[in-house]
Amino acid sequence: MLKIPEKLKIWFEVRKKFRLSDAQIQMARELGLNPKKFGSLANSNQEAWKLPLPQFIEKIYLKKFGREKPIEVISLEAKLKNDKAKRERGAK
Repeated sequence: MLKIPEKLKIWFEVRKKFRLSDAQIQMARELGLNPKKFGSLANSNQEAWKLPLPQFIEKIYLKKFGREKPIEVISLEAKLKNDKAKRERGAK
């Protein structure tokens, strides 16, 4: 079992709580969104004019990067494994 760094724990929680896909999490991270603010962004039930959070992330990603999805989607679990492998290679 891999130990999850504090900076990624919140992304795991947000993914589960708001039912976001790996692609949407990666888009939000690339955009530099603050996961602690997702609660105020995701209240489309109370404020009908707001887009649901997944569509909001996709819309601003398209606006900023000019494409609908990242070129390569890497899940949080895969990122943890890659980071661990890099640390082990660097330690040798």
